[in-house]
Amino acid sequence: MPPSDPSPYARDLIGYGPNPPHPRWPGDARIAINFVMNYEEGSEYSFLDGDGRSEASLTESPASPVPVGQRDLAGEGMFEYGVRVGFWRVMRLFAERKLPMTIFACALALERHAPAAQAIREAGHDFCCHGWRWVEHFKLSREEEREHIRLAIESLQKTLGSRPLGWYCRYGPSVNTRALLMEEGGFLYDSDCYNDELPYWVLQDGKPQLIVPYSLVTNDSKFGRGVFATSDDYFTFLRDQFDMLYAEGATQPKMMSCGLHLRAIGHPARAVGLARFLDYIQKHDRVWVARRIEIAEHWRKTFPYQPGMEQIAKVGP
Repeated sequence: MPPSDPSPYARDLIGYGPNPPHPRWPGDARIAINFVMNYEEGSEYSFLDGDGRSEASLTESPASPVPVGQRDLAGEGMFEYGVRVGFWRVMRLFAERKLPMTIFACALALERHAPAAQAIREAGHDFCCHGWRWVEHFKLSREEEREHIRLAIESLQKTLGSRPLGWYCRYGPSVNTRALLMEEGGFLYDSDCYNDELPYWVLQDGKPQLIVPYSLVTNDSKFGRGVFATSDDYFTFLRDQFDMLYAEGATQPKMMSCGLHLRAIGHPARAVGLARFLDYIQKHDRVWVARRIEIAEHWRKTFPYQPGMEQIAKVGP
């Protein structure tokens, strides 16, 4: 039986299909790789911020034994490790190899760590707004979400010296997120999708928005879910992803997003896997290790929006 609702199906299940556009990456690269540091620690749910609960996600004990309603000091300490120690280790790995990355920046977290904000500015990494706090936007009302976006922009202008040009929610957006981003008007792209290996255009309320997809596949969050146990697991998985994309890139270049969480990958026994992968890709030619804003700007220049390019008519109520 066909669906009874006559309205258009507001999802695109086809995308580019079997013949995606050749992205013409700089240097005739066969693959574009974007490394993302998720800077969240200090903005998570906590008693000190009035949330009435502690956050334990992506820690060594994601199922906290502390009863709901009590402060989890162990969980707080595991978050603190990420920015007290893990941040500096990851920054060193990229500095030693002269490689760029993108910071998915939770604004309040960076307000609380001025040395980290300064180090990010000095290193020249770009940043994408990861919200005012590390909270799920789909739990916010429309007005609450609008206020979070405003607070995040104002905060990042102060800590990192300029407004964010990209946006990414925790896990996934609300049905209002993209409309609110378009209403604000200053975002060149958002990354609130996991459905492709190339950027693409959508229409939201009649206006074009560029999507630069993210990935939870090549993402160290799998340490927190028990998928990766060792640095070998992590390195092997990322290497295999890279190898297939690099081979396909002879005719159909794509992009690869690698998400990093400081309280996970920042530990030595995991960071060694990241270091091996960075060294591995640097042994290949025609690899573009790019900032996310560079990918967005390249796509906007190479494939400027024209009517009919959009893949999704609308996201929202």
